[in-house]
Amino acid sequence: MVVGQRVVLFQLIAVAVLVSNHINVQGLKLGYYHKTCPNAESIVWKTTYGFISRAPTLAAPLLRLHFHDCFVRGCDGSVLLNSTKNQAERDAVPNLSLRGYHVIDAVKSAVEKACPGVVSCADILALVARDSVSMIHGPSWEVPLGRRDGRVSSLNEALANLPSPFFNITQLKQNFAAKGLNMKDLAVLSGGHTIGTSHCVAFGNRLYN
Repeated sequence: MVVGQRVVLFQLIAVAVLVSNHINVQGLKLGYYHKTCPNAESIVWKTTYGFISRAPTLAAPLLRLHFHDCFVRGCDGSVLLNSTKNQAERDAVPNLSLRGYHVIDAVKSAVEKACPGVVSCADILALVARDSVSMIHGPSWEVPLGRRDGRVSSLNEALANLPSPFFNITQLKQNFAAKGLNMKDLAVLSGGHTIGTSHCVAFGNRLYN
């Protein structure tokens, strides 16, 4: 990773933390599971490492998964929910390319084995995003915990909240402003794909007339 990419990634993490804690502020604190599940964070780290050590490119999708979760209903893990009628957040067009669900499932299973019914999926998603970025030599950051899992996941809400790759700059500014994010945040989050990849169909029309 070159220096320029490290700068962008560091800025992305700062904004990711802002988005992550923007709605779930009350009740969050460091060491939240210290008494109820003291090994929770080490279990998350160890299980995540098992995947990232074999497939480092999973770090970007896991960070994106967290971002897409937070941008709809706050960081409540609702992007992980399934719908029998394909009407959940994960079924929305912007989320069809999300990857890394299997990592979250594996981490959740490992944590549940040690501490049944204690650690939320929302907290696991936040920790996995942090740990996976750190494991590819990106920055690390503190993650206050205590998020509660959402029970509602709506395709229409995802479509209404997530920025479309086909938005023009005016639409993007409005979309991010609605989340309390400014133009710098917009540039950083949009440029955050420097640690991953993007599909040509999402931006090819901006390059070629």
